[in-house]
Amino acid sequence: MTTGWTTAAVLLATLCIAPRFALAEIDGPKSETNCSDRIDEDGDTVTDCADADCYEDPICKTAGGLENSDLLCSDAIDNDGDGATDCEDADCNSPAISACKGSWEGPLSGTGLATAAGDEAPLPELGEGQSLEDLLGTGSDIDGERNDFVCSDGFDNDGDGAVDCADIGCRFDPNVNVCRSSPGIRFTFAAHVRSSYEYCEGNQCADATSADPRNETYDIFDTRVNRIQLRALGPVPFIQDSFFLISMRAERSPRLTFALFSMPIGGGHYININSGGGGLSNGLVLSVSKNILLDPPFYLYSAFEAGNGAAVEVTGPLVYGKLDYRVFAAGGSGRFSGVVGGNFFDSEDRNYTYGLGGQLAYYAMGRFDRWDTRYLYTPVPRALTFYVGGRYDQRDDERYPAVNIAALFRWGRFELIGETYGKRELNFNTWQLAYNIQAGLLVIPKWLFLAADFGQFTATEFDEDVVLTNELRRIVDETQARFAVHGYIWRNVGLVTLLYTYNFREAALETQDNLRSHEIRIESQFRF
Repeated sequence: MTTGWTTAAVLLATLCIAPRFALAEIDGPKSETNCSDRIDEDGDTVTDCADADCYEDPICKTAGGLENSDLLCSDAIDNDGDGATDCEDADCNSPAISACKGSWEGPLSGTGLATAAGDEAPLPELGEGQSLEDLLGTGSDIDGERNDFVCSDGFDNDGDGAVDCADIGCRFDPNVNVCRSSPGIRFTFAAHVRSSYEYCEGNQCADATSADPRNETYDIFDTRVNRIQLRALGPVPFIQDSFFLISMRAERSPRLTFALFSMPIGGGHYININSGGGGLSNGLVLSVSKNILLDPPFYLYSAFEAGNGAAVEVTGPLVYGKLDYRVFAAGGSGRFSGVVGGNFFDSEDRNYTYGLGGQLAYYAMGRFDRWDTRYLYTPVPRALTFYVGGRYDQRDDERYPAVNIAALFRWGRFELIGETYGKRELNFNTWQLAYNIQAGLLVIPKWLFLAADFGQFTATEFDEDVVLTNELRRIVDETQARFAVHGYIWRNVGLVTLLYTYNFREAALETQDNLRSHEIRIESQFRF
C-alpha cells in the first residue's frame, strides 16, 4: 500500500511540477518586457496585458474607449470599463469581429441577445468586479430559465417578461447552449480526468490483477481519462420552438447514450421522443457535468428503471408557471437503460418489455428544474420544486407498480435535494425502497463548493419458491455515503474535485461476504 501511495504522489507531483520546470528552462527574459507587442517574451504562455507582469503597466489600464475591433477585443484590457473584458463583452460579439469566433468557420447568425421582437436586448450594467453570472436572478430577472429545455420552448416560463434567449438566465448562464447562436446546431463536450485509490473488503471484491476471484481484500491505484461526453444540440430544422439532443459517452467503449427530440403540439405542450426508457428520475440521463457527486447514485435507479430502450412522452403546463405534467409510454427488448443501440446490462434476457407512467411537477417557489445543474457558482434566489410520479413496468421476469417522489430546494449558497423510489414486485411479493439525500454549500462564490449525499436501497425477502434470474439475484441491500470538495478553476465549467465514497453492499449469495469499499478520488473536469 505504501508503494501505491508513493507512486500516486510521484505521478501527481510530476503532472503539476514538470510544466513549471519546462518553462524555467526556456532561455530569455524572466518577465514580460513589452506589454503591447503581442510577443510572449518570458515564455510563460500568456502575452502582454494577460500576463501578471503587465497588470500595473499603464498601457493595460482601462482606456475609456470602445471594444469594437479585433485588436481591442483580444488585448486583455477592459477598454470601455464596463466590467467585461474582450470576448466576454457583448460589444465583441459583433458579426464584424472575428477574434471571438475561434476557429469555427461557419456563419454566426446571432449572439443570443435578440428579443422576441427581433431587436437586440440591452446589456445590463455591471458593477465593479461583477461578471455576467452575477446578473442572474437580479433586477427584473426572475431566476427560472436556465437550461436548454425551457430556453427553447417559446414561452416565458418564469414570468419576468423575457422569452427564451431574451431572458438573462438563457443569455448568460454558460450551462445554456441553445442561445449561443440562433438558430444553429451546437456541439459541446465534458471531459473528466481522475486519479483514485480504492480499498475493498470482502470476497465480493474482484481484483482484476488477481487470479483468485474470491480475493477478500484489494487496494487499487488508478489514473485515467475517466469519461468524455460529446453532445450535439439545437432546434429541429423547420420546426419552430423545437429542440433535439444527442449525447455520446466515451468511457470503456464509445456509445450513444441518450437521444431526445422535442416538438411543440400547441398551447405550450410538447411531444418528446427519447431513449430514456420512460424514467421518473433524471439521475441516469443528467449530463455528467451536472452531478455534484460526479457519479449518479445507481442504487436509487437500477432496480426501478432498468428496462426499456425508447419512450414517447407528452409534457406541458397544467397551471402556467406553477404545475407541469408529463405522461409517457416506453418499450424495449431485454435489459436496456437509455443506451442507443446496445445493451447496458450483461444479461441473456431478450423478452419484450414495456412501461407506462406519468409525473407532476409543482413549482412552489421560483423554479428549480430537474434538468438544471446541481452546481452552485454564485448565490441563487430561493426556489422549491416538488416532483411526484408513478409508473407500471411489465416484463417476463417481473411486474411492478412504482412511485417516485423528489424535492429540490436552493437558496443563496445552499441547496438540498431529496428523492425516494418505491415499488411492489407482484411476481415475488416483495417491497423495494431506495432514497438519496444530496446537500450542497457554496463556501466561497466562484471558488469553493462542498457537496455530500447519503442513501440506501433495501428490499423485503422474496418468496422462497421463486427462481431468480441472474439479474434479479443482484438486487441486495446497499448503503452509500459520499463527500466532495469542488474548486472552480475556470468559471463554472472547469473544476477540480476531491471525492470520498463509502459503499456497503450485502452479500448476494451465501458463499459471499458483505462488501465494504472506500474510494478517494481526485478528478478534474472541463466542459465547453
